[in-house]
Amino acid sequence: MGYLLLGAAIAAEVGATTAMKYSEGFSRLLPSLLTVLGYVVSFLLLAQTLKSVSVGTAYAIWSGIGTAAIAGIGMVFLGEGMTATKAAGIALIIVGVVVLNMGGAH
Repeated sequence: MGYLLLGAAIAAEVGATTAMKYSEGFSRLLPSLLTVLGYVVSFLLLAQTLKSVSVGTAYAIWSGIGTAAIAGIGMVFLGEGMTATKAAGIALIIVGVVVLNMGGAH
């Protein structure tokens, strides 16, 4: 159940960060409200996750997958470019999360 909550927390955080892009510096009301709501939901779900998943593992997965997802959204939907450096960074994030889940954070 903890990892299901963590997945929902990641989705809320990614949604909030995407909405922030459209808030234009918090000058547009609806995207700004979605940003705040998304982060509140994300932190509430992350807090529930920590009841059953270690904090190091949960936070690494939450931040790593969230970062990789936002980079992907930026490239696919927002026209941001992909460079070798950016691809290497995303790969390192994914490898780090995998290593933590293999026992490094337990």
